[in-house]
Amino acid sequence: MSYEGEMLKRLVMPAKKEVENALLKTLFKHNGTIKEFATGEEIVDELADLFSLNEEQRNAVLERIYRKENRIVKTPLWHRLLYRAADSLAKEKLVSRPTSTIHLTNKKEWMLTEDGFDKVLNLLNIPKTQKEFLPTKSFEVQKVVKKLVEARRPENYDPFEIEKKTIKVTRESSIRTRGFRIAVIEAYDCKCAFCGLKINSPDSLLWEVEAAHIVPHSENGKDDVLNGVALCRLHHWAFDAGWFTLENDFTIRVSSRIDALPSEYGKINDCDFIRPFANQNSKLILPDKKEIYPHQSAISWHRENKFCN
Repeated sequence: MSYEGEMLKRLVMPAKKEVENALLKTLFKHNGTIKEFATGEEIVDELADLFSLNEEQRNAVLERIYRKENRIVKTPLWHRLLYRAADSLAKEKLVSRPTSTIHLTNKKEWMLTEDGFDKVLNLLNIPKTQKEFLPTKSFEVQKVVKKLVEARRPENYDPFEIEKKTIKVTRESSIRTRGFRIAVIEAYDCKCAFCGLKINSPDSLLWEVEAAHIVPHSENGKDDVLNGVALCRLHHWAFDAGWFTLENDFTIRVSSRIDALPSEYGKINDCDFIRPFANQNSKLILPDKKEIYPHQSAISWHRENKFCN
């Protein structure tokens, strides 16, 4: 048995397969990415806590001679075990390595792949159909996000797909849809561009905000950040129903028909969900990058085709 193997056995360290499964679950918990296993990183201690490691198990160090420089190199055993487990997952194409992920996120992180995402859903007994609603990133989805947010903003933009969408959901279309959703929600800092609401579920797995199409799917609208805006569920419905729209300078315009509604309509206790915006020059809360603001072509279409004046 090797020196490292003897230490793992003597200290009763977790089996590599157990660590691999824990890594996948932790990646899922952290929305698809975790940092490298460097000294001082919280993720190292978080995983150690998961296995209830004692101080000796956490602090044990491997020593080896680096012959090229004739010096002793010390490596924390727990860090090495984490790296070996992550490396094994990468070889199985269940995660992407930090050297690959950095080209997408500018961060050295381990990231789930689509196969890794499917694997962890199976471990957690979560139906794959839930993938569409989870904010968890995958390497393949992040490629779509990067492409969407870094695309050049055209002066003349067509918010419609050239080819009519099919009902059949393929792996590729699922990745594209999730890429659109994540790109839009992240662009608006996970909050409603209309009212500013920002909240997630108690387990931090779901955001309340949704990625709304300006030209809707039903009209063959593109899955594109220029045709998207982040809205809470209530204002997403109101936008689709035509209760409000946008001017080309992103001023919010509320339907005059709101005045004809009974006074108790559209209220949550004493809070009115839309009337106050009709009496002020409120503007949409926009992303930091102007290049991904909603395009005027999509806004004009919504104003002319969905808005109830």
